[in-house]
Amino acid sequence: MKPENIKRLLEQIASGGCSVTEGMEQLACLPYSELPHTTLDTHRELRQGLPETVFGENKTPEQLVDIMVRLGESHGRALATRVTPEAAEFVLARIPTAFYDPTSRLLRLGESPAAPTHGPYATVACAGTSDLPVAEEAAQTLDFLGHRVQRLTDVGVAGVHRLLDKVDVLRESSVVLCVAGMEGALTSVIGGLVAAPVIGIPTSVGYGVARGGHAALNAMLSSCASGVAVVNIDNGFGAAVFAHTIMAKLTSPS
Repeated sequence: MKPENIKRLLEQIASGGCSVTEGMEQLACLPYSELPHTTLDTHRELRQGLPETVFGENKTPEQLVDIMVRLGESHGRALATRVTPEAAEFVLARIPTAFYDPTSRLLRLGESPAAPTHGPYATVACAGTSDLPVAEEAAQTLDFLGHRVQRLTDVGVAGVHRLLDKVDVLRESSVVLCVAGMEGALTSVIGGLVAAPVIGIPTSVGYGVARGGHAALNAMLSSCASGVAVVNIDNGFGAAVFAHTIMAKLTSPS
């Protein structure tokens, strides 16, 4: 249940427009909702400001349908990550109002909060086109959470002039999410250019000793630039949620 719905319900009870018994019935789904295969944390948005997100990998299409429907009923929206095109096709046939993006592999249901057209924004800087799936997972998660997002694509250090041409966008960002595979050097470069927090997202892109993203991960963890945090390999979603906690503080009413 969304926080505004709880507030509205309490106001109705206080004004006599809803009985305590009726209110208890509406609150019965808190703090979780059970399905035969899943126990959903429907209280999470009240605690953390965003609803539970579905990790779609290894879930059956039937499970995804059940979960997305139940979360949609509870929150008015739902988000699933790491959804295969085959699973998405099954879900979309049963939930036509859902939307699937094959690049990010995100499956969305319901309307997201409208992003502001001005004010604080997050920038997702992507080293190479091969890193786009992770970059778009991060950017579209931020979109889903209602944040203004700028995207910089293919600005890796192999042609650093492409990045330097976008320095103004970076320096005006409230937080920068840096997505890079190979040797992961882009995160250190950006960390040395901006005052905003930088979140490094190593990707599994790269040959040989890149070792599925371990080289980029170690490079970002060893960054000599100050103010850099690092998430797990290919974890665009986790980086976006971390960025959300920063952005939420900046955009919340004082």
